[in-house]
Amino acid sequence: MSPEPRLPRTFPLPTVSLSEATAVQFRLLECVAAHFEGEQLFAPDVGVVPGLGRPRTTARAEAVLADFFGAQDAALVQGAGTGAIRAALTAVLEPGDGLLVHRAPPYPTTAVTLRGLGARITEADFNDPGELRAALASRRVRWAYVQHARQRLADSYDPGEVLAACRAAGVRTLVDDNYTALRTPACGVQLGADASCFSLFKLHGPEGVGVVLGARDVVARVREDNYSGGGQVQGQQALEVLQALTHVPVLWAVQSAVVTEVAERLAAGEVPGVAEVRIANVQDRCVLVRLTAPVAREVPAVAARFGAAPYPVGSASRHEIAPLFYRMSRSALRDTPELADHTVRVNPMRAGADLVLTILRRTLDALAASRTPGAPDAPGGATEKEG
Repeated sequence: MSPEPRLPRTFPLPTVSLSEATAVQFRLLECVAAHFEGEQLFAPDVGVVPGLGRPRTTARAEAVLADFFGAQDAALVQGAGTGAIRAALTAVLEPGDGLLVHRAPPYPTTAVTLRGLGARITEADFNDPGELRAALASRRVRWAYVQHARQRLADSYDPGEVLAACRAAGVRTLVDDNYTALRTPACGVQLGADASCFSLFKLHGPEGVGVVLGARDVVARVREDNYSGGGQVQGQQALEVLQALTHVPVLWAVQSAVVTEVAERLAAGEVPGVAEVRIANVQDRCVLVRLTAPVAREVPAVAARFGAAPYPVGSASRHEIAPLFYRMSRSALRDTPELADHTVRVNPMRAGADLVLTILRRTLDALAASRTPGAPDAPGGATEKEG
């Protein structure tokens, strides 16, 4: 009989406290006031304005974002986080160019982008500083792609240290900041990257909008490539981005605190049927829960009966308010497939720890009852009346 799978040790990224998040919110409004006159916040425009190539409101919002994140420039793009990464990589790479990436399963949409670009990929384990330095010294790459959130459960590298090593070797860097922007103290460009890319949909903004922040030459090429009027982020969308960002830092600080509370209470044994708990940044910051019974695949549908979200929308979008009980990410499962039957990820979203634990307890009770001979309420199965 094979041993029961265990969760590896995880290395969660640092978080932002509520007081720090409040200061971030106030700083954002200072940036808004520096680039918008009051009436302009109520009068968005559209179209490819001569001399700008985009709406005036969009240009002002981009100036706010560049100022706020300390970047030379910023470009709002369609396609959310994937679109931002694709736009940035397309701007800096030609077919056959070398690109350094972490040796780990890539996020699925990023894998599609890399395949389509035809870049020459060099892999190195970013958790191993010696291997990283050797790869950089090989001179096979001009750019490195760094995912800020963890790709593997056991990833431990400090993104800032990886970026510093690349910079010292003369290799430019692009960071995927999806799931980490405004959740961690600094995004990639604030840590010294040439560009940061992330979804604003994942920051409660409008569907389909992303941003590329960073060096002026990178952003200028992104903007040049995206000149078509149909590809522009229109003024109303740009205003919605700023409206969402004004409250997101505080929301994420509260969510991070709830994640910690949920993990601590589960580790203390508050919910029977839980074998092991880890906090991890596998996509969004969440709680990984290893169950004593191999029922993880059944948990999402049953938890939905008790008020949980049945599936993610953006894993942090404005549509997601209920706690999410879901499988681990595909990239994490490719790395640790043995955990699929026993492990779920729990994201509180806007809920408190009491609701999260209540839903988990009721879900595990229902699943246990369904495995009792003669039980009438098997989740998703036939009732006694239906035979």
